[in-house]
Amino acid sequence: MAASRKLRRLSEYSTRDLLLVGLPLLLLVIAGFWAASRFIQPAPPATLILGSGGEAGAYQRFAAAYTDVLARYGIRLVEKPSAGSTENLARLRDPAFAVDAAFVQGGTARVQEDDTLLSLGALYYEPLWIFYRAGLARGKAGAPTRLADLKGRRVAIGAQGSGTRYLANELLYASQLDDKNTRLLDTDGLALVQAFAQGDIDAAFVVGPTQSATVWTLLATPGVKLMSLAHADAYTRRFPYLSKVVLPRGAIDLTAEVPPADVTLLASTATIVVREDTHPALTDLLMQAMTEVHGGPGIFQKPGEFPRAASADFPLSKEAERYYKSGKPFLQRYLPFWAATLIDRMVVMLVPLFAVLIPVFKIAPALYAWRVRSRLFRRYGELKFIEAEVEANPERHSREEWLKRVDDIERDVNRLPTPLGYSDMFYTLRSHIDLVRQTVLRYTAPPQR
Repeated sequence: MAASRKLRRLSEYSTRDLLLVGLPLLLLVIAGFWAASRFIQPAPPATLILGSGGEAGAYQRFAAAYTDVLARYGIRLVEKPSAGSTENLARLRDPAFAVDAAFVQGGTARVQEDDTLLSLGALYYEPLWIFYRAGLARGKAGAPTRLADLKGRRVAIGAQGSGTRYLANELLYASQLDDKNTRLLDTDGLALVQAFAQGDIDAAFVVGPTQSATVWTLLATPGVKLMSLAHADAYTRRFPYLSKVVLPRGAIDLTAEVPPADVTLLASTATIVVREDTHPALTDLLMQAMTEVHGGPGIFQKPGEFPRAASADFPLSKEAERYYKSGKPFLQRYLPFWAATLIDRMVVMLVPLFAVLIPVFKIAPALYAWRVRSRLFRRYGELKFIEAEVEANPERHSREEWLKRVDDIERDVNRLPTPLGYSDMFYTLRSHIDLVRQTVLRYTAPPQR
């Protein structure tokens, strides 16, 4: 019974009409899905390449923390050490260098017209620590509080390609110090401790958070002091990407009172810069890692103050903007990372479903009906033409010729593939054929014997 009902239902349709209507619409749907597939992001890679910084620097420390966070989502972080911020930017701009993201010190980028780099926001304050040999504080002048006090001294300003060197040069130039009146050295990192101990340098610029091994070690090194900048406010007016921060008395060690008094410092903000083509899913994970690693309290920040939607050099990425407004992507709140990214990519395929399939389902029945009816209506046109012709000039043909033309139309109609749903129109046409036949008989003379 079920099989016979299926056969009856199929017989209600014309296979030829179904194919002629259905195939073009099917091709249209396929084209829609193909077009939508062009906008689907590929699956996120299992590896993220992150540019960090020099040995014992904060960037390497934070890269290690990111490694642990991303590993929970099945993403392996590959760290690319560098001299620092300036070298990281050069690598990001070099399409031949394999890197997805990198730490960048705020204010160190000279933005180029063809830049396609994007920021993920501010991560934390990066204070500029100016350490000096305790012997410089002797005499009537007392402790140095101005960069001009370092004129003629041996000053370590960091390695080539580092953000420390970039910022040091900016500030020294503003203070009318350069390599003509001051000896500027490339020494950086933990090598500064030995350089101070051996008397090879008089002062050193270091950029980084208190967690930096270099900063922490120098703060505890006998004979090394930390400069409190008297002109900090003036520098922040000249360099808007800098902020004035205060290291409170005893903030490093309450018992030993390190530092022994409040120290005024300058600080930029660290950020992560990504390439425009970095996979959005990896960017989302980086945002989550940033929140987990940098969202806590610190000497210069309150809980939840970082990361934040601020960027000194590059525009925020779309993923960062969305994260700062809404937090973690909706699907990743409830599903594993791989499942959330898969569904997120497949959502794009719903576009042809709504944009193509729904109109197709509405148009297809109308097109099918039009094809079936058009065949029947075409025969009506032929009948109308015969009827009008025979009424106007019945002698033009003999009765037999007129009737043959009507019979030809009837045979053609009987061969038409007419679905059962249009049987009423089919039989109505046949009855109208008989009416035209009667008209022929009424207007024409019978054949002579």
